[in-house]
Amino acid sequence: MRSSVIVFPASNCDRDARVALEKITGSKPSMVWHAESTVPESDLIVLPGGFSFGDYLRSGAMAAQSPIMKDVIAKAKTGVPVLGICNGFQVLVESELLPGALMRNRDIKFLCKDVQLKVERNDTIFTSKYDAGEIITIPIAHHDGNYFASDETLKELEGDGRVAFRYVDDAGNASTEANPNGSQNNIAGIYNKDMKVLGLMPHPERLISQELGGTDGVGLFESLVEALH
Repeated sequence: MRSSVIVFPASNCDRDARVALEKITGSKPSMVWHAESTVPESDLIVLPGGFSFGDYLRSGAMAAQSPIMKDVIAKAKTGVPVLGICNGFQVLVESELLPGALMRNRDIKFLCKDVQLKVERNDTIFTSKYDAGEIITIPIAHHDGNYFASDETLKELEGDGRVAFRYVDDAGNASTEANPNGSQNNIAGIYNKDMKVLGLMPHPERLISQELGGTDGVGLFESLVEALH
């Protein structure tokens, strides 16, 4: 499986993404600097976590204007899968590849901890190795992860089954207590209309081996390998 990781100034999870992709796909991804104009031929493009351009203006806003994003957007519109993790999710929103906005966390604090997520569906290229309704543990590390969208957009996301992951408690309930950042409808990740672009705030690439504390992130990457090999 051919993959590319886009590297922006102040990306800090690009290496994590590379390690996860190399470990699970068996091939090294291309590391593409943001100032390049073209992404190499790829089956998957990853926008990693970090603090691109120091999170100036809005998180992801400056990165969305990087030269490479023109090609990322063009390729996404032809159906090339794109995965945006944390800051990558913010860049996807700022690029209008995904709807809504990511605002400051409800308590205006940076959050770094494990959270529980419910896998809403398992019939996508990103989730086939999970069970629908499965609860997984994945870490978060963000300051601007509070997902917001208009009532119309939320209705569309929910109605089309485009909510990928939701913050839940031990029993799988999307409770206020289980919601770390105030995201509407406890949304942790969403798809675009053709289900080929996924943005999520938690970091699956950080839980790919027992040495890292768990393997709940492996399913996402194995799902992509199965779909895209």
